Amino acid sequence: MAGKKDKSVTDEELVWFITGCSTGFGHELAKQTLELGYPTVVTARDVDDIKDLAANPHALALKLDVTNRGHAEKAVKTAEDKFGRIDVLVNNAGIGYFAAIEESEEDEVRKMFEVNVFGLSRMIHLTLPGMRKRHSGCIVNIASIAGICSMPSLGYYNATKFAVEGLSGALEKEVEPLGISVMVVEPSGFRTDWAGRSADESKNRISDYNATAGAARKHLRAISGKQEGDPVRAAKAIIEAVESGSPPHHLLLGNQAYEGATAKLKELQQEFKAGEKIARGADYPPAETKLKKRAASLYSVDKLKKRRA
Repeated sequence: MAGKKDKSVTDEELVWFITGCSTGFGHELAKQTLELGYPTVVTARDVDDIKDLAANPHALALKLDVTNRGHAEKAVKTAEDKFGRIDVLVNNAGIGYFAAIEESEEDEVRKMFEVNVFGLSRMIHLTLPGMRKRHSGCIVNIASIAGICSMPSLGYYNATKFAVEGLSGALEKEVEPLGISVMVVEPSGFRTDWAGRSADESKNRISDYNATAGAARKHLRAISGKQEGDPVRAAKAIIEAVESGSPPHHLLLGNQAYEGATAKLKELQQEFKAGEKIARGADYPPAETKLKKRAASLYSVDKLKKRRA
């Protein structure tokens, strides 16, 4: 229950709202914001999974399934009633799915989009009105290096994270003039249980994909819990970026994320350069464009003269 508004929350304190706090990044991030004394709304589909976080006096623990509009609306209202506002929304809730594109099951793919894209979007829609009213706030969308570099066996997961990247890019241009910042976080492999528990896989198996999607799936399952990324350091980096008051639009986390993203950038630059002539040749020739503009201008002048006459 929300109870009375917490009058001890000062204007200087950041009120955090974090989705998907039961495990991984969400749990570690909430743990650190609470240790720093920030009022933090910690959420999970099962509140029993966040009992340790709920015990902190700065925490407001709420049941939240981001795919359930009623849950989402109630959680945001309860948070705003309790703390007066939400300063930082962290869209962390997400699930994975292993399968080659052809092996993928439509119902499983749709379920993942409901969480990773539409659930994230729903939370943005619900928290933006308050942020716009105050002309301040920060939206942190947890994407993935998979939203920059596509990987076999993660095709539709890639698609959800590419969607988050595209949505965040547009959102940034729309709300930054209003005083609201947007940051996309793009981690590589971290020691969470994403690959071990949170990611389902297709029941279909096509042998032609054993060497590509199949091998990638086995590798990612095998290294679960042994990845290079440290969730504690990642959480600190996210908090520091938000606290800076001017977070980057993109926050890569992990050596593999940085190396993968920069390699992808280089690959795209080379490919675009190789196709530059074709790209530029798809427009009307400059001379023809000038003639069209001149004709349009003359038509407009003649039309104006006729109206005056």
